[in-house]
Amino acid sequence: MPSPAHLVTGVFIGSHAVSAGDLTPRQLRSFRRVVQGVYADPSLPLDHRLRCEAVALLLPPGAVLGGSSAAGWHGAPWPALGDPVTVLRPADVEWRGPRGVRVHRSTLEPGEAELRDGVPVTTASRTAWDVAALEPLGTAVAALDAMVRSGTVDLPVLAARTSGASGRWGVTRVRRALSLVDPRAESGPETRVRVALVTAGLTPVPQFGVRHGGRFVARVDLAFPEVRPAVEYDGEHHFDGAQIVRDDERHARLLAAGWRVIRLSAADLRALDAVVQRVRAALATW
Repeated sequence: MPSPAHLVTGVFIGSHAVSAGDLTPRQLRSFRRVVQGVYADPSLPLDHRLRCEAVALLLPPGAVLGGSSAAGWHGAPWPALGDPVTVLRPADVEWRGPRGVRVHRSTLEPGEAELRDGVPVTTASRTAWDVAALEPLGTAVAALDAMVRSGTVDLPVLAARTSGASGRWGVTRVRRALSLVDPRAESGPETRVRVALVTAGLTPVPQFGVRHGGRFVARVDLAFPEVRPAVEYDGEHHFDGAQIVRDDERHARLLAAGWRVIRLSAADLRALDAVVQRVRAALATW
């Protein structure tokens, strides 16, 4: 017969498992602690979603996951593992949560919360509003781009909500973020670069199809067709050996078609002002 420890799976509150006799305190130490008091089967991937599921077990009545944490259930990329889990709590509930949780006092209207995979989260439209109101502009627009592209959020409907929301907390930030949404974007880093360029007064075209001599050459992340610089974000997969060869061949075709390619990596996202300057220099010297 298997020991009780072999029967414990998923995410669970450690003290509950011990008091129920499913685990001994010693056996509990073989499981992964996800947040204070909550453990998980060590075979489960440790990511932001798992941390959300762990925090959900500790939520007081009326509290839900919201903001960028809820956005993962609505088509947006999941935040990084180290990003705080966002929780919305009613005004009459005092709860701080464990370390790594960001708690906001907020009122949820009827119908603005739902269960996803057993986890209480804000609905897509409420999540979109909170992401736009709470997150830095580039992060917010990246999430909204993905949610609109996935079809979970209707941009005109969300924009219409702001027209009658003067005076509502965060409405100015929401309007600003919505004005920059473009579902043609295919990645969060691409959106963050585009937002930095647009807010600096530049106007790149997302996912532009380059043609030369009547033939298709490539589709680039961001383009300035009039003067032909292209901005490309190279994610981790671009550094695979075979992909490097394909990328080099692709960039050679773009150069032959008269385009200059500005290649960016994750490190450039930490210095977007410098990226803007590089693009300005390219536009000025082309």
